[in-house]
Amino acid sequence: MAEHYQLKCRECGKLWGNEPRSFCDECLSPLEVSYDMDVARGRFTRENIEAGPTNLWRYNALLPLPEGFQSTLPTGFTPLVEAHHLGKQLGTRNLYVKNDAVCFPTLSFKDRVVAVALAAARRFGFKVVSCSSTGNLANAVAAQAAREGFDAWIFIPADLEPAKIIGTQIFGAKLIRIAGNYDQVNRLCSQIAEKFPWGFVNVNLRPYYAEGSKTVGYEIAEQLGWRLPDNIVVPMAGGSLITKIRKSFSELIALGLVEEKKVKFFGAQATGCSPISDAVKRRLDQFEPQKPATIARSLAIGNPADGFYASRAIRESGGWAEDVSDPEIVKGIQLLAETEGIFAETAGGVTTSVTRKLIEQGYIGPNETTVVCITGNGLKTIDAVSQEYALTPAIAPRLTEFESFINDRMAAVAGK
Repeated sequence: MAEHYQLKCRECGKLWGNEPRSFCDECLSPLEVSYDMDVARGRFTRENIEAGPTNLWRYNALLPLPEGFQSTLPTGFTPLVEAHHLGKQLGTRNLYVKNDAVCFPTLSFKDRVVAVALAAARRFGFKVVSCSSTGNLANAVAAQAAREGFDAWIFIPADLEPAKIIGTQIFGAKLIRIAGNYDQVNRLCSQIAEKFPWGFVNVNLRPYYAEGSKTVGYEIAEQLGWRLPDNIVVPMAGGSLITKIRKSFSELIALGLVEEKKVKFFGAQATGCSPISDAVKRRLDQFEPQKPATIARSLAIGNPADGFYASRAIRESGGWAEDVSDPEIVKGIQLLAETEGIFAETAGGVTTSVTRKLIEQGYIGPNETTVVCITGNGLKTIDAVSQEYALTPAIAPRLTEFESFINDRMAAVAGK
């Protein structure tokens, strides 16, 4: 059976079949996976999806997987949480949180993209898989390589959070720390990919890897009862996630699984690294690269590979982009945790605080259905909030001690 997908240039449209490459030799533009939608129409149905496993593989008919592919990795299908308490705080009634902070196996949405990328790595015969990473991708590649029997070489900026470094080493991956920022690490990996026969998930396997992000969009639509939201707020690092969620919605509309509807896409960045947000707000055709300076290290990509396409997707949808300072990021983490019991990493603090700004600025209406994407777990970035919480003195295990303690606390609260 002929394959129903292949690589296609985003700009000139040239088809490249299936091979480990990420750009077009004709015009040097990026490649993405294009599907035969006539074939997909017979496979990608509500009935087939709902009969599938409760993970991302229920959507395999529109993922770039080899014929006969089987996986036992139960990644994806994370909760879509009705966020009533957060919505009340922010002034909106129909707010949802898509919570990939609990994605299997390493607690971030990167588990999705890696699962799809490693299927491609196996197809192309790679024995070693690799990546450049700001942390979450490193964890996901290391864990899934261990499970799937690949050797893994991981390249990271030297200043990543300790939890993310340990969260890579524990799986037996070879970790290379680079004295530079992510953009410098990624540039080095592009050079290594040309000389070593390795499958770099976000370099020569990038078109396949990026398709895993579509499953976030598929799940949101299905979990909303096969309908699309009015708005979606997405954190942006390289910019791929927001474009792929938009692609997933377009595919669902084209195949008749949801009613056609215009969804506004909103991008969220940290002010200390906001090239895409800056381009949208200044209405620039091309973003201007920035040098990252933010506690949101998972979003600290100053020269985003999909920045142009992300800003274009936002503008075409009628959406907007915003960014928030480091103190606002911390407050966003706290607000989400205190209202909905979801502990997000710094990227989640960005998205939560940007959502507040968008509502205050009138971009998101109080009665519109809005989905906020949380992409990673707060246990990975405890250092960002640890200074906010001092330990109270230990008390003796006696009732009188407790009564004295609670009286003192109540008096302190009353005195504020």
